[in-house]
Amino acid sequence: MPKIETYRKRAKQIVRWHRESNYSVGGKVRQLARFRALTDAEVLAMPMPLTLAQEIVAAEAGFANWATLRASLDGMPQERTNEEGLPALRPAVPILFVRSVAEAAEFYASRLGFGIDFLHGHPAFYGSVSRGGACLHLRHVHEPYFAAFAEREEGLILATVEVSNVKALFAEFRGRGVEFAQPLQRQAWGGLDFHVRDPAGNVISFVAYEVPAET
Repeated sequence: MPKIETYRKRAKQIVRWHRESNYSVGGKVRQLARFRALTDAEVLAMPMPLTLAQEIVAAEAGFANWATLRASLDGMPQERTNEEGLPALRPAVPILFVRSVAEAAEFYASRLGFGIDFLHGHPAFYGSVSRGGACLHLRHVHEPYFAAFAEREEGLILATVEVSNVKALFAEFRGRGVEFAQPLQRQAWGGLDFHVRDPAGNVISFVAYEVPAET
């Protein structure tokens, strides 16, 4: 059964991870509503006092704040919920396997307009790129197995990004000289999408699900 000392150690661990520029701290900080819009890079650039780390630990354990956690009789973690009392899930982050994290990050930045949140390691073995509400993580592998499957299996998509104006984004990418694995196309299920293949062979779909029928 977790005790208050266990939670203290967890808070100190978050402070240490932040000091070591561990990208995983970003996800923990974004559990707090006021930091939800920060990127991993912005989280690592901000201060990380112990009081903030304790607040994060309390939120993870299902308590309103550190004081409430300390006052609890048993200290048992509770499942975090939203206003309706249901578990609150956040957007999933695809992890793409790439041969070169730096090369892949440069592609997403220079060709697709993403920002580079961080590159971890020298040379980089893990990284993150994001644009708007879309975030992709990049992980180094010697051989990107899923990309090899994608070359053989038509239509195998490694990540899907929903776009408010997919036509405008397609025009932007075309202006940047991006090569498309699939051009802009209306699907039988009613959506409109196009596909881009990154340097490692990962196919990314950019899609608008609700598109008015053309007359």
